[in-house]
Amino acid sequence: MSKSGLNGTVFAGGALAALVCAGVSAWAADDAKTIPDFMQGGMGWASAGGMEPVPGSPPLVAQDPKVKYTANNTGRQADGTYEQPTWRYADLNNPNLTDFAKAGLKKANDMIDAGFAMYNRTSRCWQPGLPTLNLSPGRTYFLQTPTKVYIIWQRDQIVRTVYLNQEHSANPKLSWNGESVGHYEGDTLVVDTIGNSTKTFADLYRTPHSEKMHVVERFRMIDGGKKLQVEMTVDDPASFKQPWKGTKVWQKDTTQPQGGNVTGTYNEEIRCMDGEMVNPFNQQYAGKLEPLPTDVGGAEQKLLSGG
Repeated sequence: MSKSGLNGTVFAGGALAALVCAGVSAWAADDAKTIPDFMQGGMGWASAGGMEPVPGSPPLVAQDPKVKYTANNTGRQADGTYEQPTWRYADLNNPNLTDFAKAGLKKANDMIDAGFAMYNRTSRCWQPGLPTLNLSPGRTYFLQTPTKVYIIWQRDQIVRTVYLNQEHSANPKLSWNGESVGHYEGDTLVVDTIGNSTKTFADLYRTPHSEKMHVVERFRMIDGGKKLQVEMTVDDPASFKQPWKGTKVWQKDTTQPQGGNVTGTYNEEIRCMDGEMVNPFNQQYAGKLEPLPTDVGGAEQKLLSGG
């Protein structure tokens, strides 16, 4: 299957809004009675909560019960301030983890113990990969055409390409978002992804994975179309003794543009500023941040384009 480098393409300026508008026209030509309309007239889907386990699934990687986790802007105190946020610290006693996965998670825990600032990958301008991209904050947009579905993450304009009604390549090259093929099953878009770069992680705790990781996502609208849910099945024998399932929900964002000010509106574009977390006057702190990838010989661009 030949592709033109759309996986992971970054759209800047007004490209996101233009793409969504173009997609609305393309969508009008399709049979909207049989295919779910995830575009919703250009509205985005705002992140609403984290990943939840599916009943009957092996346990998801979770916080070590001996280490308190405090998310941003939580734990409101009497004086109106919030508790100091902390980092995710994985419970290594999860019975579904292999020794390979435990070793990777212990490395991440040890980095926290050593004082490293373990920001989410997207906070430091990294491509997060799958399924972590689904767990990132911000809005997600869909651009549906008869042959492809583009899943666009608003912050940093990360774009996934889902090739409809096609088979996987025999030997896909590893890339940040992998190679995704999909099809519709009634009201559900089913996306099958392989070829995920091992520079990414399987969750927000930094669980490592092998080149064999296989992710299946099932996107469908729930709550009368007010919410979008994805059920993710992650299979990688190198990291997990059994495949696990988790769900993530977004809420339709119907906020309209306000004259001359796009901040907080549904179609604003946010471009990540490389290195924004580094204070150049505090090199001791900067040395404890995860180093950003460098594009030596165009290697990162090749990952973005699927090889």
